[in-house]
Parts: sequence; structure tokens; C-alpha cells
Amino acid sequence: MVATRRHRFSETGEVPDAKPQLSVVVPTYNETANLRPLTERLFKATREAGIECELAFADDESAGSAESAKIVETLAKEGYVVRLATRKRSEGRGLSSAVLLGFGAAEHGVVLCMDADLQHEPEAVPAVAAPVLEGRADFSVGSRNVGAGGVGFEWSAVRRAISAGATALALPLTKSTDPMSGFFCTTKKALARGTPRPVGFKIGLEIMVRCDCSRVVDVPITFREREAGESKLSAKQNVEYLIQLSQLYLFAYPATVLGVTGVGFSIFWTILALTGMIE
Repeated sequence: MVATRRHRFSETGEVPDAKPQLSVVVPTYNETANLRPLTERLFKATREAGIECELAFADDESAGSAESAKIVETLAKEGYVVRLATRKRSEGRGLSSAVLLGFGAAEHGVVLCMDADLQHEPEAVPAVAAPVLEGRADFSVGSRNVGAGGVGFEWSAVRRAISAGATALALPLTKSTDPMSGFFCTTKKALARGTPRPVGFKIGLEIMVRCDCSRVVDVPITFREREAGESKLSAKQNVEYLIQLSQLYLFAYPATVLGVTGVGFSIFWTILALTGMIE
């Protein structure tokens, strides 16, 4: 349950003692099979936690977009506060830009991002959102690397090594133990402090750095096995992440040894990715 100290919600734009409000944004691409179970599980969890919630699917046009629209329309008729906005191919692509568009259209002052493939458990949403809803943080992260958090399925040694290396490269940029996480919560007020650039998949890291989110709280989560859909991780995404890291180091540590070192490591790993030495 979300803590009941409602008088602390004023920083997030809520009226003191009002029911906490949360906008959940889920970027999707051809993930039709997950829309109903995610919606049902999310609203069950937020209802039990006493949170007023809206759900927005930020969809990039795919073969499944028409069916996704039908499913969401049916869910809305059933009483769920849910909508889907499909972006045409000619209008742009990419997870990060989809998330930012979703945040911009959100009705509430507190916004949360999670994946559509159910690797982020909808039941964990109230806990991940709680530090921000309570005013204890301006950014909270669903982390695999704190407390009882972890991975709830067998990950290959190679994948674990890549994840650990990518995480280590980002640690000087943020206070989070899991800066790679796509399960995070923040406020529109915090977003207005900076200008995140929608490069690659790591939009949470981008927001933490460019929007100067100093009060970061990690919440332990279990990262589950994908229930439907396919992984979007590719060599291209690895390269984009490393380019993003270079830009963030230059932003956070301009003309310093740490900034130059961070850029250097990022360039080194980019070369490895481009030559096929890492996947």
C-alpha cells in the first residue's frame, strides 16, 4: 500500500489529503497480446493501493496497431481509464520519444513508465511510484540491484555480463543502482527542469541526468521473463546507448577528467559494438 501521509503530495501537484493520482505510460510496438493482462493487473494493483490511475499506451505503428486499438477501445468501454495513441511511421519512431510524448499528454502530475512485455510486474507499480507520490523523491527507479530485487528467470552469463558492464559505465552519472531500468516514476515538474533527448532506449537515465534529479530512490523489483513479444535489444541499440553515454558525460562533467574518461570508455565500447565483438 502507498503510505497514507497524503499531506506530502503537494509537491507533485496534488491537493493535500486528496487521493494520489498517477499517469502510467507504456510504450508499445506490436505487443497486442499483453495489453489486456497488463491493464487488468495494473488497475487491480492501483485500486487496492488507493491510487487514481490513468493508463496511456504510446504505440509506434506496427502490424498489430489496428488490433491494439480495438482491444483498448473494449477495455475503455469496460470502465478502465485507458487510451492508446498510435504514431504513424512518418511521424517518428523510437521508445524514448514515445515515452516523452506520453508524458507530455499525461493528465496527472506524477508519471510512470513501464514496459509492455510484462517483465515489469504491474503489481509493483504502487511501490515504485510511492517515493514520488509521497514527496520523498523526484525520481524513483524499479531496481534489480537493491534489497530483494533481482531477475526472476535464468539469464545467460553473456547477457548478465553485458548488463553489468553497461550499468557500471553509467554509475558516475546517477545515484541509482539500476540506471538501465525502464521502470521509473517522476513528475512533470521535474521534467520541466531540463530537455531530455530521445536517443536509444534509456530514457530514464536521460531524464535523471538532464533534469537534475538529485533525490533518487531505488525500489526493489523482480525483473520477470517476457510473456509475449520479442526483445528489441540489438547491436544498433548498444551503439546508441554508448553514444548517449558520451553525450551525458559531456553534459554532466564538461571539461573534466571524469567527463573525458567517460567519453573515452563510451567510444571504446562503441568500437567493440561496431566490430561485432559485443552483441
